[in-house]
Amino acid sequence: MKKNTVGKVYLVGAGPGDPGLITMRGKYLLERAEVVVYDYLANKKLLNYVPKTAKFIYAGKKGGGLHAYTQEGINRLLVDHAKEGKTVVRLKGGDPFIFGRGGEEIEDIVAEGIDFEVVPGVTSATAAATYAGIPITHRDYTASVAFVTGHEDPTKKYSNIRWDQLATGAGTIVIYMGIKTLPLITKKLIGYGRSPDTPVAVVRWASTPQQRSVEGTLGTITEVVQEADIKPPALVIIGDVVKLRSTIDWYEKRPLFNRRMVVTRTREQASELVSQLEERGAECLEYSTIHIEPVEDYSLLDQAFARIAEYDWILFTSLNAVTYFFKQLYASGRDSRNLAGPKIAVVGRATAEELLKYGLRADLIPQKFTGTGLAEALLNKQVGAGSKVLLPRALKASEILPETLGDAGARVEVVPVYQNVPPQGRKEELREELEQGNIDLLTFTSSSTVTNFLTMLDPADDAELQQLLDGVTIAAIGPVTAETITERGLGVDIQPESYTIADMVEAIVHHYRQAEPEEA
Repeated sequence: MKKNTVGKVYLVGAGPGDPGLITMRGKYLLERAEVVVYDYLANKKLLNYVPKTAKFIYAGKKGGGLHAYTQEGINRLLVDHAKEGKTVVRLKGGDPFIFGRGGEEIEDIVAEGIDFEVVPGVTSATAAATYAGIPITHRDYTASVAFVTGHEDPTKKYSNIRWDQLATGAGTIVIYMGIKTLPLITKKLIGYGRSPDTPVAVVRWASTPQQRSVEGTLGTITEVVQEADIKPPALVIIGDVVKLRSTIDWYEKRPLFNRRMVVTRTREQASELVSQLEERGAECLEYSTIHIEPVEDYSLLDQAFARIAEYDWILFTSLNAVTYFFKQLYASGRDSRNLAGPKIAVVGRATAEELLKYGLRADLIPQKFTGTGLAEALLNKQVGAGSKVLLPRALKASEILPETLGDAGARVEVVPVYQNVPPQGRKEELREELEQGNIDLLTFTSSSTVTNFLTMLDPADDAELQQLLDGVTIAAIGPVTAETITERGLGVDIQPESYTIADMVEAIVHHYRQAEPEEA
């Protein structure tokens, strides 16, 4: 069936910066886009929703800098790709129709007879106020608010902002793009009757981990902004409601706010750790140090499937072992019903939860979530002389578990079901972040993440490694991972008592709370 010759353009508001603030409609359209034209203020994480087959075009609308495209060029891009029959998403920061020039883009699309839809987004003004702890309206303070641009079209002969009426006509005034013209704005507002003592807040990169807020008054805010070196993008909030910030401020008080942390898990498994750290205010940089791949030959596992009733126990020591074991089980024409004979033991709660996805409940979960802990728990269950054990695991892994059980007389059959392969790329980017002192903490969730991280970093010697990681806090999920870290001459600053992601995150939070200076 031949596709329509003319596509459709969707103008989508990306929200203020936090990718979680995009609308469900916006996410739905990104997932179906064939062309995405995105700008500087749209969070790049939103592009993860877009099919990899789509065409990505950076429009480069960055204030004060060079633009990748003029506004006319952007309009032309939308029209041309739509005429090719494509589904085009124009992803714009904030709301497209609030100082986003969305109307201008749609006018050109309409003129070309192209179908379109506009999806609103959370505008930066409300986000900046909310994330700074400022209600822009409040019954005790004001019932009116005005949104104003601080950067009018420079080609206009006269301003169409009535500063004389605005100064005292709105209880709260929010200025978009007003940092460069802040001295002129404050002068006009004071000159037209607004008290110089009126509280003012300036919020930079609202709703993102880089958010930074400063406060002053109309009379002092220009100096405050200059001293704090606040640069665009930032919004200015003017009015008595700013007084409530001391009571309502919440975003910048989260325990890990303004901390930059490296997550070294695989891309597939990083989401849980990243989401929990970000929920507590951290900025996470994902540098996957492991790429999981199947092994080249599954003949040993297939032979084990054929003799599955002979085993007394099947042991799973990782989520990946469960995933690849069952993937091959299904490929062989079998399913979970074929595992009715042996008992099943897992290394920890997370692995047990993964096993439940396949309809099986673990018979044994050790109190200590390590290979040693699992071996001790199995020995307490009289696993020993004459016991036959199947251990599906990584191609290269610790030998503690099979050796401990073997020494007790058990016959342990180790079957590789997946392998860890160090990923390529991003080495220079990682080194630069460390050299500039931009990293607060490294997280390691297995020995292989440590080994592959150091391989990726590739220090010339131990002295360079110590220099790169000087001042960087290191968190290890458990003692085995910690031992690998210390073997490389590094210190472990954080290690939870229970070896789970949730416990690791709480240990990180506790560490930074302990490090906070006590209030006078």
